[in-house]
Amino acid sequence: MAKRRITQETFDAAVRENMEEFEMEPDEALKDALEQFESQGVDLSCIVKAVPAVASADTQEEQTHQVLLALDALRLGKDSAGEAELSAHMKCFTEQCALGFAQRYLAAQKDAYPLILSFCRKSAEQKEALLVALSALASLTDGQPDLLDAAGQQFVLDVLKKYQDDWSVTCVAIRIVRNCCLKHEQNRQDLVKGGVLPLLTAAVTQHSGCAELIKEVSGALRVMTFDDDVRVMFGHAHEHAKMIVLEHNGLKILIEAAKAHNDNTSVLSEICATLSRLAVRNEFCQDICDLGGLKLMMTLLANSYESAELVRQVLSAIRAVAGNDDVKDAVVNAGGVQLVVIAMNRHISNSAVCEQGCACLSVLALRKPNNCKVIMENGGASAAVQAMKTHTNAVNVQKQACMLLRNLVSRMSNYCQPILEMGAEALIAQALQNHQDCADVGKATLRDLGCQVDLRELWTGKHGSLSN
Repeated sequence: MAKRRITQETFDAAVRENMEEFEMEPDEALKDALEQFESQGVDLSCIVKAVPAVASADTQEEQTHQVLLALDALRLGKDSAGEAELSAHMKCFTEQCALGFAQRYLAAQKDAYPLILSFCRKSAEQKEALLVALSALASLTDGQPDLLDAAGQQFVLDVLKKYQDDWSVTCVAIRIVRNCCLKHEQNRQDLVKGGVLPLLTAAVTQHSGCAELIKEVSGALRVMTFDDDVRVMFGHAHEHAKMIVLEHNGLKILIEAAKAHNDNTSVLSEICATLSRLAVRNEFCQDICDLGGLKLMMTLLANSYESAELVRQVLSAIRAVAGNDDVKDAVVNAGGVQLVVIAMNRHISNSAVCEQGCACLSVLALRKPNNCKVIMENGGASAAVQAMKTHTNAVNVQKQACMLLRNLVSRMSNYCQPILEMGAEALIAQALQNHQDCADVGKATLRDLGCQVDLRELWTGKHGSLSN
């Protein structure tokens, strides 16, 4: 059931009433208003939870919020204030937007987008002023991709073309692209048609030494392959991934960038995450391996296993490229199984690492009896069982662990008894009881392990008709 919503004005009026009618202190008045609305089931995610500040003499309202004060200052100084003053107001607005989504949402409700875009256009020929204005636009659009209109799309594309030699401007412009393509299929399609993909890949090549830019580009390319807009039935995620790889040499560009930043875990994490999204075809998986991507992943897993986030992204990337059967064998021959198990045991308390580790081993085991033997000998099944014990409430860990155990025994029934002796049956039964989503894979795993399981036929096609 959808939660009720209120306006910022309604919330502020309640705080003000607490202060004026009930003589509460500001902090007490705010706390009471929050408790009252939350008890009524009101969604406050878009509400600025702060006592309104006293506005300046130039504004009509008696009280308002800091983000709106900054916006008003920009609006009032648009045609009269000096460059330094406007820059200070713009930076203040950006800082306020960075405080949280509620501040950005409130600013957007007060028509901040067209105002900030007008400042961006006005500053198009002045790099420093443009950088300040673009930063404000990037902050405002974070979580609000619907704000970007056709004029904004064209402006961002023009900036990327005009300032392609300047990494700082390019970096902020790409951040806007990333923000406005997340959960917005139309923006993705429009920007791709406008030629954003070659601009993104060219930025990596031109500024290969800039870690911050590489991260932004990796994230933007990855978002182009998402299918996360619930308003759209069918997206172009697969088509965009193919374009990045086939038309713009994305795999080679990203892998070369990773090699240039092999000591920067945050950059490598972003690149691995993007490679996993681009491995959408069998030949792409092989290409990643041939270009040195798999060797890079193995090295990262061996040398950076202390970083849980990097380990998670590397495991996800290995899982993706191992969809190719030849790459499966290459991973195992390179000692990948041992590294995955070490990573899982090192981060056994991290559910995301355990999930990706189990999924990675599951893919390596699929249709590969020899790989199953390596996984069993190196403690893969034991690590999966331990992950199930540690993360009983994490449904994805339970599902991926079940899938791994099932793949291990589906063609190698001699592994059933060793796995059962680890306590797998009770853990799978517990997962079935706790998580409805585990029903299919859990029962299939129990069946393949030779355990007693209730497999009901829900419909046999007999005794009745679909029509009355």
